[in-house]
Amino acid sequence: MTFRQLIKGSLFRFEELKNAKNTPFWKSIIYLLGLSLLLAIPTVYQALQVMDQIKSDSLKIVQKIPDFEIENGEIKTAKPEKGFIYQTNSVILTFDPAGKRSQQDVEKDLVGNYFSVGLLKNEALLVLPDYGGVSSAMFGDNVLKFSYKQEPLKNMTGEKLKAGLKDLKIPVWTPFVMLLAGLYPSFINLFVTLVFAGIAGMIVAKLRLRRITFFECFKTIIFCATIPTILATIILLFQPNFDSSILVTFISLFIFLRIIKYFPQIQLPNK
Repeated sequence: MTFRQLIKGSLFRFEELKNAKNTPFWKSIIYLLGLSLLLAIPTVYQALQVMDQIKSDSLKIVQKIPDFEIENGEIKTAKPEKGFIYQTNSVILTFDPAGKRSQQDVEKDLVGNYFSVGLLKNEALLVLPDYGGVSSAMFGDNVLKFSYKQEPLKNMTGEKLKAGLKDLKIPVWTPFVMLLAGLYPSFINLFVTLVFAGIAGMIVAKLRLRRITFFECFKTIIFCATIPTILATIILLFQPNFDSSILVTFISLFIFLRIIKYFPQIQLPNK
């Protein structure tokens, strides 16, 4: 049976998946990568929405930023400024040339999934959401600090910052880079999910006296996961917090149970 026929079988004729166990393992992994790529699409979609929101909010922020320049590593405004805190749908901006606020104050401003940005007297801060330690694992901390004494902020002015925010554009290649970046966690998640589904499927197959190895079972489960992966992708587009692993596991096993009867039967010894 050809690889193309297996793909069609995973969508329309489940009984054809009885031949998936004979597929070379590397082909099964390539197919798993394709399913993982599909599952990564909702993450990219949500990220692009956030970026569009940030772009829209940046136009509002531009109107609030006064004229300033950097002198000796500190913000100096053209006129005396007390500073302000401005909140949009995606960003909380602190502008504090008087040095009245600290890093801890900017961190406390972070609410939910907002980004908190602080243009303080001596440094700029970017406070990222801490999703259960992910940010900390990547950066060592969810607070990024930028000194005004170093590039690219050394020569920053109010006019340059406003011009940069007004001209902020998302490169056309951004979605593709995001998709590739999201492929790895998506693949790991789907791989682990299907390994457990494969173990469960093999146990059921053995209880029904069917001859099949774990790798044969695992390869079959990968193709059984086609429809549940498509369903999970559609749901995740509207419900980002949906637990797709449970859906993929149970529907994949349901499809797998329909084709167990096609596997060779174990012959019990006669008494």
